[in-house]
Amino acid sequence: MSWSAKQYVAFEDERTRPARDLLAAIPAGDVRSAIDIGCGPGNSTELLVERFANATVRGLDSSTDMIDAARKRLPQVQFDVADIDTWNDNGPFDVIFANAVLQWVPDHATLLPSLVSKLSAGGSLAVQMPDNLNEHSHRLMREVAADGPWVSKLAGAAGQRTEMADASGYYSILKACCTRVDVWRTTYHHPLAGGASGVVEWFKGSGLRPFLDPLDEAERAQYLKQYQTAIERAYTALADGSVLLPFPRLFIVATR
Repeated sequence: MSWSAKQYVAFEDERTRPARDLLAAIPAGDVRSAIDIGCGPGNSTELLVERFANATVRGLDSSTDMIDAARKRLPQVQFDVADIDTWNDNGPFDVIFANAVLQWVPDHATLLPSLVSKLSAGGSLAVQMPDNLNEHSHRLMREVAADGPWVSKLAGAAGQRTEMADASGYYSILKACCTRVDVWRTTYHHPLAGGASGVVEWFKGSGLRPFLDPLDEAERAQYLKQYQTAIERAYTALADGSVLLPFPRLFIVATR
């Protein structure tokens, strides 16, 4: 799956706000080593650098385009191209930060304890994941994918997002290997200019990627046209023409 740093940062302020909220919930302590896994273009890594000024901060992402952008943004930070599910650095890290990335990585019941094992004693795993597969935005992605000449090409698109557990499920997974687990869910409401087109532009940098990547240029344009029409029906435009996009997210801070 391809990622575009330019498209992703088109809504940087909105995408960075959950990272700030997650970072604020990490317990205060002596952090000497922190890593941002799935760092994207470095916007979340920059927050770690600011918060943990005396720590060695690193970042990794599977996308070379994202890593290139991150290196330009923070030339003093070490960034590596790597897949989280095969990442074999044992640390130990005082903070492992995973903002809006683990929804793309399978088998959370195995993955999360594995990440905790890379923490120092008292270290924190901080996770934020979009919890929006049942929102109109994502339901319509699947419906459009199932109704067009691209059906065979998009047969596996919806399955690229990992089916998430609920809060109790994640608490149970992590409580077995952590001294403290904090889980909460927040719904942000993002005002997007341009109405339905603003919603489409938002998801072109994230959730739509598995549905757009397999298509040729003409198919992609037609898919987006059908998707935008469906979005117009699902989200009521406000008086100024904008749309208030509900965006639920699940947060976890687990301390070893």
